[in-house]
Amino acid sequence: MSDCATADTLSFGDLDKALSSIDIPPCPAIVMQVMAEAQKDDPNLKELARTISADVGMSALAIKLANSPLFRVGAPASSVIQALTRLGTQNVVCVVVGVALRNSMSGGQQAAQLESFWNRASTAATAAGLIARHHYGIPADLAYTYALFHDAAIPVLMRHFPNYVTTMEQAASQGQLLIDAETSNFPSSHPIVGAMLVRNWGLPPAILQAVRFHHDPEVYELPHNVLSSIGLTLVAVTHLAEHLLAEYHNERDLEVGDHLFGKALAHLGIHDGDLDELREELFAKLNEAGR
Repeated sequence: MSDCATADTLSFGDLDKALSSIDIPPCPAIVMQVMAEAQKDDPNLKELARTISADVGMSALAIKLANSPLFRVGAPASSVIQALTRLGTQNVVCVVVGVALRNSMSGGQQAAQLESFWNRASTAATAAGLIARHHYGIPADLAYTYALFHDAAIPVLMRHFPNYVTTMEQAASQGQLLIDAETSNFPSSHPIVGAMLVRNWGLPPAILQAVRFHHDPEVYELPHNVLSSIGLTLVAVTHLAEHLLAEYHNERDLEVGDHLFGKALAHLGIHDGDLDELREELFAKLNEAGR
């Protein structure tokens, strides 16, 4: 098992102490408010709309997503309440979490790199949600949120280590898997820091486990008490999404790699014909959305 996986034998207290110098963003109040309302037995859409409308960026994104090829039916949504009605409560939580996460780690000297990272992360989350919507027994909103968070510690590391971007670019030019370059050059990796970020933001245990182990070479063989079946399927769906996105952009897949991609296909029970259909559908959606 990799060093990444064995590090999980440490408690979160141990990890907190070891990574105390790394600034992990806290969960914003608006996210906690929206999550609290969304988790009620009967969420109040008007209350959710009122909370979201207080943030211009979240309002704009909610309406944009509701009018996207993934959700649009009939006339365009022109208000937050119309967007919420179309998207559903859980998809609205995805919007709020996504905007808040991006806002918490944007700007500064690395603004251009961060903007590129978040655009790619958003596309990966959308792709994972689309794949999950048609397959594999997990909610699309859970897949979206996991995919958005699974690499979210990368901006944290970018800000903490001045040579992070340069090192990772050099690794990519040499065809090295990015997780291998990260663990070879830095004292911590984005799965470890990402798990702490997920914990701080109060996301479900399945997402925390999946973030923690998504790069482990033995992730598909881990016992259920380490990584639940839901967590593993989140990993597999996102492995599939990232590999297909690399293919779509005519890039080499240095995020997942052939080994884990093959494991993902086997876990999800996808054969060549199924993969071709999925690829065609995803690429059509990406073209339509201008991704």
